[in-house]
Amino acid sequence: MASLKALKIRIGSVKSTQKITKAMKMVAAAKLRRAQEAAEAGRPYAQRLESVVASLASKVTVSESSPKLLAGTGRDQVHLFVVATSDKGLAGAFNTNIARLARRRAQELIAQGKTVKFYTIGRKGRAVLNRLFPKDIVHSAEPGDLGKLGFAEARAFADDLIARFEGGEYDVAHLFFSNFKSVLTQEPTEQQIIPVAVPQAGAETSGSGAAVTYEPDEESILADLLPRNVAIQIYRAIRENAASEQGSKMTAMDNATRNAGDLINRLTIQYNRTRQAAITTELVEIISGAEAL
Repeated sequence: MASLKALKIRIGSVKSTQKITKAMKMVAAAKLRRAQEAAEAGRPYAQRLESVVASLASKVTVSESSPKLLAGTGRDQVHLFVVATSDKGLAGAFNTNIARLARRRAQELIAQGKTVKFYTIGRKGRAVLNRLFPKDIVHSAEPGDLGKLGFAEARAFADDLIARFEGGEYDVAHLFFSNFKSVLTQEPTEQQIIPVAVPQAGAETSGSGAAVTYEPDEESILADLLPRNVAIQIYRAIRENAASEQGSKMTAMDNATRNAGDLINRLTIQYNRTRQAAITTELVEIISGAEAL
């Protein structure tokens, strides 16, 4: 049985931890509002641009002169997984769920005889994948606070990915991130960003039945639009991750605060019982000594 001093020290330690988790919950709640507004504000443009590019891809006649971002390499042997997570922990299963989805998809492609490489954005994603695929991580970036990343950083990631694609390092790129639904729900998502995912037959796209007229010309439009789409989708993933991270962290810290309160109550009961037992023992010894006299 633990001594009264040990129980008192432990109760004080848990109370200190409870104060920390409560403060972290409040910080996450403050950051969540800004991150959620940013994610929701950028979502319509990213979705619309993806739809427009997919619609154009379904109408353009692919030839040898077509941009590689549109036509692809003609193969799908080497797949690059761009896994976007965060650099910080204490966010529940936010990072783990993204890495788990990427790992599951990688194992499926490997079982089909494909080659899978990883391009990680965020230290936590790399930590998980490095244990299973230590030789397949071709690049790793640690962006820091997701809430402070802007479009310039997303464009830099996109330029690097496009350069690697044009250099023949891979055939298909998939982006993995967490789609923010609510404070309690963040959905791990996979999205093909290179080359453009052409809609399947029968799938509806924005303006799928409309005629397309290019001004000034098709080559110039696609040369600007295709790289921009890659950057926008990466930027959207970063914004969604920032909101998802704070939502998951807020929930995790709230649960930790509640658990600390429950533990304090149990330890207090144990402390009181131990103290009462010690007092009872002392009284019995005093009475026994008096009767002996």
